[in-house]
Amino acid sequence: MTLRKIARLGQPVLLTRAEPVLEVDRPELQTLIEDMLETMADADGIGLAAPQVHESVRVITALEILDRSERGSARAHVLINPELTPLGEERELAFEGCLSIPDLRGLVPRWRRVAYRALDRHGAPVAGEAEGLFARVLQHEVDHLDGILYPMRMTDLRALAFTDEVPHLSEWLERGGDRR
Repeated sequence: MTLRKIARLGQPVLLTRAEPVLEVDRPELQTLIEDMLETMADADGIGLAAPQVHESVRVITALEILDRSERGSARAHVLINPELTPLGEERELAFEGCLSIPDLRGLVPRWRRVAYRALDRHGAPVAGEAEGLFARVLQHEVDHLDGILYPMRMTDLRALAFTDEVPHLSEWLERGGDRR
């Protein structure tokens, strides 16, 4: 396994629609998946898309946090050629970060629940439903596959902040901001 360099905001690979994976059993793809899992863990991330490690293919890794009170209680998912479908009309607004946009967070609307289908790392079909944080992570990572970064989803760029300023911004927003 090799740690991969993470593409940062401004790299064209992050703005380009990734290509579908046609052959899952290629050794290069399996190496990419292992490297993505290792890179995500090393960067303390909860999701990573192949374009973020300079590979324009439709592969994501995502952690499903099973128990927030128990550190390390998470299941890693590898999804190849993922497709998402919103379940219901409910959306949530929450702060997101991104390994490709270090030290910043933004308030992003996302579907609360989504259905997903994809291939697993061995080429077997997988499907399921996700809600809350896991649904947000899946939407964020699939956006990367379509060349979309979270600031492009924000409805108000005043809600973009450095990570250590988020508590101050949150308080200001809770008080109504400047009510424009």
